[in-house]
Amino acid sequence: MQSDLETVHLLRAAVVELGLHSGRFAQQNGMHPTDVRALIALMDARRAGEELTAGRLGAELGLNSAGTTALLDRLERAGRVRRARGRSDRRKVVVEVTDSAVELGRTFFGPLIERSLELLRGYDDHQRAAIRDFLDGVRQAAAEGAHTPPAGTSQREP
Repeated sequence: MQSDLETVHLLRAAVVELGLHSGRFAQQNGMHPTDVRALIALMDARRAGEELTAGRLGAELGLNSAGTTALLDRLERAGRVRRARGRSDRRKVVVEVTDSAVELGRTFFGPLIERSLELLRGYDDHQRAAIRDFLDGVRQAAAEGAHTPPAGTSQREP
């Protein structure tokens, strides 16, 4: 049990360090931490071949419409994103991360990504699958927690 708890504490420490690393990136590039989260969401969508509307991006970030508009205006002025017509539905406006933003991220986060890949290469296929399952399970548990009201509060019926 102690070993399992140590693993959870190591995960927490890694998450804290990753947050600090992301914060340094934001600070060095004149961004707010939410700007970085938006760019990550847009890069993930790009990698998955998906399109994100402003509304969907805002929902993923927990922002209202005004906050999302301010965020996108700020990132667009900085040349990090662009608004474009959807590929499948030209009536829809989607948000895309720019190539220069991707390159900026690659320059800063690339060494950390490469070091992480080196570490993973030290594990066999079964171990890597177990690591992925564990991390995905923790991610899911944290996401579920986002929908749970704080202790001592009650949910009102709609």
